[in-house]
Amino acid sequence: MNLPFAAADWMVMAAYVAVLFAGGWLFMPKHTETSQEYFLAGNTVPAWLAAISVLSATQSAATFLGGPDYGYRGDYTYLGTNLGGLIGAVFVARVLIPRFYAMNATTVYELLTRRFSDRATRWAGGMFLVGRVLAGGARVYLAAIAVAMVMTATVSAAGIVVAAAMVVIVSFLFTFVGGLKSVLWNDLIQFVIYLGAAIATLIFLWVSIPASTGEIIAGLANTPEGVNKLRLFDLSLDPTRPFTLLAIMTGVALLYIANSGLDQDTTQRLLACRDAKTGARGLYLSVLATVPVVAVFVTIGLLLYVFYNRPDLMGGATSAAAQEFGGQKINIFMHYILTEVPPGLRGLVTIGVMAAAVATTNSALNAMSSVLIQDFYRPWRERRGGAPERHYVLAGRAGMGVVGVAMFLMAVLSYYWQRYADMPLLEFALQVMVFAYAGLLGVYFTAVFSTRGTTGSVIAALLAGFVVVMLLQPAIARTIGLPTFLATLSFPYQLCIGTLVSTLVCAAPRGAAVRVSEQAAAVA
Repeated sequence: MNLPFAAADWMVMAAYVAVLFAGGWLFMPKHTETSQEYFLAGNTVPAWLAAISVLSATQSAATFLGGPDYGYRGDYTYLGTNLGGLIGAVFVARVLIPRFYAMNATTVYELLTRRFSDRATRWAGGMFLVGRVLAGGARVYLAAIAVAMVMTATVSAAGIVVAAAMVVIVSFLFTFVGGLKSVLWNDLIQFVIYLGAAIATLIFLWVSIPASTGEIIAGLANTPEGVNKLRLFDLSLDPTRPFTLLAIMTGVALLYIANSGLDQDTTQRLLACRDAKTGARGLYLSVLATVPVVAVFVTIGLLLYVFYNRPDLMGGATSAAAQEFGGQKINIFMHYILTEVPPGLRGLVTIGVMAAAVATTNSALNAMSSVLIQDFYRPWRERRGGAPERHYVLAGRAGMGVVGVAMFLMAVLSYYWQRYADMPLLEFALQVMVFAYAGLLGVYFTAVFSTRGTTGSVIAALLAGFVVVMLLQPAIARTIGLPTFLATLSFPYQLCIGTLVSTLVCAAPRGAAVRVSEQAAAVA
C-alpha cells in the first residue's frame, strides 16, 4: 500500500529547503567580479573540500538509487570498481593535473590549444558539452524518478517532466550568483544530508529484519538461487558483464581517467585548489572516501533483497516488491521508502535523493557554462575587441540557463531511452558517459604521449570515438549486422574499443613540432 507523505515528512522537507537557503546565503560570495573567481573559486579550495565536492558530483542520484538497485539485483562487485578508480586517480594526479596547473588552465581543454590549436580545443570542449548533457540529463532523470514517486506514487512521462524541471530550476538558482564557490559549499551540505539519510535507512532496514546479523550474512553468502551476494570481484571473462575484474582494470579505469581528468565537471574542482599537489590530494581523498559511501548504498540493496525475497530470514513472510510500479525493480529503493519506512525518515530519505540530484546538477551547470564561455564565447568576443571581466561572469550565468534547458530535455529523453534499453540504473548512468569519453581519451593519450596528430585528426578522432560507441549499442549493432560478440559488449569494453580507434585516428598524421615544444616548455 502506498502511504501519502505525513506532516513529519513535510516538516523535514521544509527544514531541508530552509537549510539550503541559509547555506546558500552564508557561503555565497558577495562579490564575484572575475571569471577566475566565478569558475575556479579564486583557486582557494582546500583538498578536503575538493574531495567532498568531487565525491558529491560523481556519486549523485545514480548511486542513491542505482547502488541499492545493483545490490538488490546482484552483489558487491560494483564496489570493486573503486580499484579502477584508484588506477585512474594515479594517472590523472601524476600526468594530467600538473600539466593543467602549469598552463594556469581554467578548463582542461586548453591543453589542446598548446598542443594543436584553438580549433582543437573548441572541438574537445564541444564533445564534453555533448557528453555532459547526455550524462547530466540521465542523472537528472534518475533523481526525477524519486521526485515523481513522491508526488504521484508512480513513474510516468508527465511526472518525469515536472520533477526534472524542479531539479534543474533549483540547481540553477543555487549556482546562479556565486559560481563554483557556491557549488562547493552547497555540495558539502548536500553530501552530509544524502549520506546521513542513507545511513539512517540502512540502520532502520537492518533492525527491521528479524534474523541475526550472522544469519543475514550467511543467507547472503549462500542464496537459494546459488549466488554469493557478498562477492567483491567477478573473475569471469564474460564481456557482457560490466564489473568483472578485467572490465574494472581496463574500461572502468579508462572511465575514471576520463571523468577525473578530462571531464570539466569533475576536474574543475581539482583546478580550483591552490596548486597541483593540493588538487591531486583532493582527488586521492575522493577515491578513498568513495569506498565506504558506495558500500552503504549497495548494502541497502542487499538488505532489500532479504526483505523482499527471503521469507526464511523474515520470519516466514515477505512483502511484494515494487508491484505498484509496473513490476519495475528499478524503483525498489523508492518503493521501500514510500511503503515501509516511518514518517520523518521517509521525508529524510526523499530529500537525500533530492540533495544528491541538486549537488550533481548545479556542478554540471557551472562546468558546462565554464567551457561554453571560456573556450567558445571569450575567444570569439576578444577577437572583436574584448570585454571587462564582469561581462564574462554575466555570460556564465546566461550559459547556465542554456545548458540547463538542454539537460532537462535529455532527462525527459532518458525516460524513454532507459526503458527501451531495459538497463539497470547504474549501467544506464555510466553508459551514457562513454559516448564522449572515448574520443576525448584517444585525443589526450595522443597529445600527452606522442608528437603526432593535427587539428584535423583531433576532430576526426573525437567523432570516431563517438560513432564507434554508438555503433556498439546492442540495438544498433544488431541492426547493422555486427557479430554477436560485438553486439553484446558491456560499456567498459565499448569504451576500450572506442578509445583504441580514437587514438589510432588521432595519431595517424605527424604532428607540428612547434606545438610540442611549446607544450614541453609550459609543463616544465
